[in-house]
Amino acid sequence: MMDASDTLPHGALDGVKVLDLSRILAGPTCTQLLGDLGATVIKVENPKSGGDDTRQWGPPYAMDADGNPTDLSAYYMAANRNKRSVAVDITTSEGQAEIRRLAAEADILIENFKPGGLAKYGLDYASLKDEFPRLVYCSISGYGQTGPNNHRPGYDLVAQGFSGIMSLTGDPEGQPVKVGTGIADVMCGMYACIGILAALRHQEKTGEGQQIDLALVDSTIAWLINEGVAYLNTGTLPTRRGNEHPSIMPYGVYETSDSHVILAVGNDAQFRRVMEFLGLEGLADDPRFATNPARLEHRATLNDIMIPALKRFTMDEVIAAMEARKVTAGPVQTLDRVFASDQVAARGMAIDMQAGDTPVKLLGNPLNFSRTPVTYRHAPPSCGADSDRILGAEDPFSKA
Repeated sequence: MMDASDTLPHGALDGVKVLDLSRILAGPTCTQLLGDLGATVIKVENPKSGGDDTRQWGPPYAMDADGNPTDLSAYYMAANRNKRSVAVDITTSEGQAEIRRLAAEADILIENFKPGGLAKYGLDYASLKDEFPRLVYCSISGYGQTGPNNHRPGYDLVAQGFSGIMSLTGDPEGQPVKVGTGIADVMCGMYACIGILAALRHQEKTGEGQQIDLALVDSTIAWLINEGVAYLNTGTLPTRRGNEHPSIMPYGVYETSDSHVILAVGNDAQFRRVMEFLGLEGLADDPRFATNPARLEHRATLNDIMIPALKRFTMDEVIAAMEARKVTAGPVQTLDRVFASDQVAARGMAIDMQAGDTPVKLLGNPLNFSRTPVTYRHAPPSCGADSDRILGAEDPFSKA
């Protein structure tokens, strides 16, 4: 069978070589993005543990032709396409020599061991930088290479808690709530990708590599955005508002007769049109609600009026009425509706791949290029699937 890489064009990063020593989600998210953009990615996995930790984070798993679970969990597959997997035990001298041989050919090395964790194997940045001066070496850790907490491990939930994001999320009367997916890991992976591309640009101009020190907690603090900046400038702690916006009203999730609808009313003219639809025309002239600052001040009172009014309509009726009035509205969809939608099909946000004999379904990459399209060349690999072909090869990346 012809490999997909023989028939598909490669992307903007064609020719870039990535040595991936990362696991779980932040690092693999980054290297999957690089792979989608055309880079050649060799993923190194620990044969003693069965590979990347997320291979065990199931069910669900992709099933083989006989209906048995593989080592391709949904969690693992979400961040590991467009890679080749080799099994290398870096605790051995042979394994360390193999990593150095791969590093000699690589443009980029990415790892997410605890700070100092690779030094005992001679694979940390300090040990490699003089031998491989062009190498872009990206280190992801929970709290960074420096600082009082650098020795602590970091997981997505811990980062969301430490960063303050959880203090902003959830019902005002309930517990702090994390985002429903590992968004701290994903955002950290995206920052890593941006940092690597910038360092790669510098490398191409000067021939000089460097280390990128990226902390899961730092990247999560960075996307406090307006709430973080507001606190820094006022000293006032924000409160949880559930689905409501701190600066816009109405802006949130409202119950309808059959479901829930999102309303995002961006200005006073839009508010007037919403009130006309609800049969509440007079509220647009009420001084408590006529302006956005006034609506924020009287948020609870306005909700007491709007909530029962919206329950008289179905979700589809509200969305149609808002579209006709040029007010932003949308559904709160379950995943079955998301992936059955024409929008997902039109934008290629769900894809089918073949992992050996196992068909797998994956999320698409959201980037669309006019000249160097994203490609899906390799399905997520089983642990060590490519060891025989790559390890020991004279030019290992040409075999990846």
